[in-house]
Amino acid sequence: MTDLTTLLEVGGPVAALGGGAAYARARHPGVYWSTVGLPVSTVRLLSSYGSVMEACGLTVAPSRLRVLAVKATTRREVRPVPPRRGIIRPTTTGLRVRLRLAPGQEPADVAASAERLRHAWGVHAVYVTTVKPGVVELRLVGFDVLRRVRMPRKLRPDLLRVPVALREDATPFVRDYRTVPHQLTLGATLSGKSMYLRHLVAGLARQPIALVGIDCKRGVELAPFAPRLSALATDPEQAAELLPVLIKEMEDRYDLIKARQGIAPSTPDEEITSDIWGLPEHERPVPVVLFVDEVAELFLVATRKDEERRDEMVTQLIRLAQLGRAAGIYLEVCGQRFGAELGKGATMLRAQLTGRVCHRVNDEASAKMALGDIAPEAVSAACAIAPERPGLAVAGDTSGGWSRIRTPYLSLGAAAETCRESAHLVPDLPALKPFRPDAPLQPAETPSPVLRPRPVTD
Repeated sequence: MTDLTTLLEVGGPVAALGGGAAYARARHPGVYWSTVGLPVSTVRLLSSYGSVMEACGLTVAPSRLRVLAVKATTRREVRPVPPRRGIIRPTTTGLRVRLRLAPGQEPADVAASAERLRHAWGVHAVYVTTVKPGVVELRLVGFDVLRRVRMPRKLRPDLLRVPVALREDATPFVRDYRTVPHQLTLGATLSGKSMYLRHLVAGLARQPIALVGIDCKRGVELAPFAPRLSALATDPEQAAELLPVLIKEMEDRYDLIKARQGIAPSTPDEEITSDIWGLPEHERPVPVVLFVDEVAELFLVATRKDEERRDEMVTQLIRLAQLGRAAGIYLEVCGQRFGAELGKGATMLRAQLTGRVCHRVNDEASAKMALGDIAPEAVSAACAIAPERPGLAVAGDTSGGWSRIRTPYLSLGAAAETCRESAHLVPDLPALKPFRPDAPLQPAETPSPVLRPRPVTD
């Protein structure tokens, strides 16, 4: 009886502890990882590193000098040599460790064994990146960071750089317009495309740039951001008037650049530029980001007159995509559907859009149009996105690299409030003033509450 009482006294707290760990793992994976997963995975890695590397075929025969040294000093068996391991660095989402590859190895050998390493060390995923020749970094992710997205707190803000989502390896996905000037973003209804667009607009609203919108859904997506927009077109007719103005603005900026190039021969080379970023700051025009929502609406025609207008608008979009980067004009083209059957110019426009983000789409053809020409293996990943995970997408660029990302939740009210607070940053561009949307002022006696972003849950 005494033994049974003692067992119950000990088993009660143990069961409670186990139940609490199971609850934390399901509802608060970050807490579980920091308290349980991190020490367990670290012990597994340290205790089984050599045997796991050997089982994965990541060891090489030792050098002759090592063989002679071992035989001269001990009678131990000379075993294959694994990559030299660096210091294990814990993070809030996993572990990071650097490996110095043995002679004859390459990063692809380690990447091919990532799935084996994941199971051996009991983590959610393992990602391999090259640090420098002969050195790779293993990023071990302890749990599914895309299930409940929490963006890193320390993100360095910069001009035309907006962190909009989280990658599956727990690093932020940053939309950098200086590196990837134009992008195509696709997504069906309720796929999270609008959430992605909100993060972009809210992030850019705090920067000294001009935001221009073409929203052919009568402005329902971009109209809430009107206080921060320099111009807004809500139907194809207005878009047909706005695009020539942007083309003229681009040509004027090129004239400014050429005037700067045609200076005295004694001018130092570093002062001669081929884009606006080489101009002196007091002469540099403000960057312009053009959002085109529901781009398919610009391609649809009903009459011959509409067809002529369509061809002209598509030609102007292609010109902006081809020449706008040097003039500081960047394109963010969004839509639910995008394919070659939209008409003349669709494929040519896509070819100028370096970045690609594909949320859940209704047909494989749209996924192929977004990703098939840059990363064919990413098409199947985009088609496998479940409707229960809004905001999940596949992001890639013309370098061939791609990854899964997910955008955290951001309410429309919070994004609109950010635009109202940043309304004083709207630059003075006389050519765009006729297209400036009406932005009714917020009543002072009933201010809108600032809604805090919350992560999307399944």
